[in-house]
Amino acid sequence: MVDQPKKSNRGFAAMDPEKQRAIARKGGESVPHHKRSFSRNHELAAAAGRKGGQSVAPQDRSFSRNHELAAAAGRKGGEASHGSRTRRDEGQPSQ
Repeated sequence: MVDQPKKSNRGFAAMDPEKQRAIARKGGESVPHHKRSFSRNHELAAAAGRKGGQSVAPQDRSFSRNHELAAAAGRKGGEASHGSRTRRDEGQPSQ
């Protein structure tokens, strides 16, 4: 039998789940209510995206120069956040 590495009793992951939730809740409360959710405020999300894009030098903006690279990154992000689901898997007609 192989010895298992000793599990640490320190850090966020080792805390009681209720204490984790309390700490996480404080993080959400630290952001002003009007800035909390980009999904509720499209203009705020667009402004943040523009601001982030402006902070990158034009020669380093690979997505704006290579749309195939941007599309591939978008697909990869979608697969990571939604798994390998397809519209058929969700009971919706495929398009």
